Amino acid sequence: MTHTLLLVDDEEKVLEFMESFLRQEGFRIITAKTGKEALKKAEEHRPSLAILDWMLPEMSGIEVCRKLRQKSRMGIIMVTARTDEADKIVGLEVGADDYMTKPFSLRELAARIRSVLRRIEDKEYDEEMMQRGELTISETQCRVWKRGKEISLTPTEFKLLLTLAAKPNIVYSRLQLLQAALEDDILNDERTVDAHISRLRKKIEDDPSHPVYIQTVYGFGYRFGDGT
Repeated sequence: MTHTLLLVDDEEKVLEFMESFLRQEGFRIITAKTGKEALKKAEEHRPSLAILDWMLPEMSGIEVCRKLRQKSRMGIIMVTARTDEADKIVGLEVGADDYMTKPFSLRELAARIRSVLRRIEDKEYDEEMMQRGELTISETQCRVWKRGKEISLTPTEFKLLLTLAAKPNIVYSRLQLLQAALEDDILNDERTVDAHISRLRKKIEDDPSHPVYIQTVYGFGYRFGDGT
């Protein structure tokens, strides 16, 4: 399996060195130079692991790490010139899997990447998949399959699906779903959930106009059915 890595650094030469070496190591590479671009690329390409510089334009690497961890279980390695132990602790506490200080060996970086990927794969192997009708849901991988075919969901769609599927037949209000799946976006109102649910139904239902999984409970909200 070829893993996709997201390299995030605002220094062009650093990106070029890492990209060239890691491509030779057999990885597929996506790059970003700002925090906002990193979040956009992560959502578009769903990399296995991100190598994330601390100091970035627009948004710090710490904030990017926090937002990535809210939506994904991808591996995250922080790299920075900051050497204080307190900084390392902050990076690990917001969700990084590992931490390297500049300058660092590219061979060591590759070794640490593979170590983190092995830990992630071990967790995925041990995971008990959630089976709901013809849907198979992996919480650790943030992935869903129907009849064995993977369905591509956005992070928000996946969080909505996971919230509902975790407790079938429990009715959730729009506000509860908004808080569960869009907790970091205060600009959304409750009706935003309806738009996401509509798009999700188009992806997982055989007939979105007559849903068997995500069912509307009029006057209350939504619940997850048994697929029949």
